[in-house]
Amino acid sequence: MEPIKAFSWAVATAFATGMSIQTPLLAAQRDAAGNFPTKPVRIIVPNTAAGATDIIARLLQARLNELWGQPVVVDNRPGASGTIGFELTAKAPLDGHTLMASSVSMIVVETTMAKTLSVRPSRDLAGITSVMEIPHLLVASGAVPALSARELVEYAKNTGTRLNYAISGFGTYTHLDALRFQKAAGIELTIVPYKGGAGQFVSAIIGNEAQVALVNMASSIAHVRTGKMKALATTWPTRRPELPETPTMAESGFPGIGTNAWNGLFVAAGVPQPLLNRIHADVVKVMDTPSMKEQLAKQYMSVVLSKSPADFAEFLREETKKWRQVVVENKITVE
Repeated sequence: MEPIKAFSWAVATAFATGMSIQTPLLAAQRDAAGNFPTKPVRIIVPNTAAGATDIIARLLQARLNELWGQPVVVDNRPGASGTIGFELTAKAPLDGHTLMASSVSMIVVETTMAKTLSVRPSRDLAGITSVMEIPHLLVASGAVPALSARELVEYAKNTGTRLNYAISGFGTYTHLDALRFQKAAGIELTIVPYKGGAGQFVSAIIGNEAQVALVNMASSIAHVRTGKMKALATTWPTRRPELPETPTMAESGFPGIGTNAWNGLFVAAGVPQPLLNRIHADVVKVMDTPSMKEQLAKQYMSVVLSKSPADFAEFLREETKKWRQVVVENKITVE
């Protein structure tokens, strides 16, 4: 029987009997997924060492190395707002042996507002799963006579005070969060960028150079506990056990305002679905453990996993839509 006729007969038989169609390509893909990995695996981190993305990549490195029985290497490739790491990932062979860890800031926010990009994550990369989120705190200087987000807004409105709001740079998610909070609160803020990131603008809050900011909990909680700054609200859906008296942004009247910065894993677009599913299952296996959750909790991070690559893809579409709306409304672009 000729190959095309044989294939047509197989399809017709499958429909008639309810059998699944096992094409040679699909079978090969499933075999590849079952044997994965067959060589060392690289996790590209488009950031410098010691940041949140690097931390999660190195925790995964140790556990995946043990699970897979192959060397797993973290490869830091900072620069060009993540583009260097994006390009390396997008151009990698479609065999799943090159992964990339990235964050909401790089994979969604910065690429949403960029005029030109050699790599578009939505086109050139495929998501595997989210891996963790970092809660943030709305903090205020000790000099501000407010103990809650509502009191902060009332103080600004009643006194006509234009508060300095610290961000980690124009075009970052901290910048967009400042714009969202300003609009929701109905007040005018003076948005001040600090290129040194959270460490620098935490110092600005302590010294009252800036009066308010949304800062990740890991960078701010120690100063809250010593009274050097005030925690007015948390971006987490529920109150944090570390600060049970601090209400959520939703409880404070600002639902949806403030970001829980997340990190996820990606591969080049075109990696076969069976292989995506296999990597997803293995990452979930090593992340969804008491020891991993405990280790991340020490750094005020929480394990947050996607149900499937498709679930993560839907999450990325919603995130992109949300941030693009903020970018368009405020006419923000970066080169």
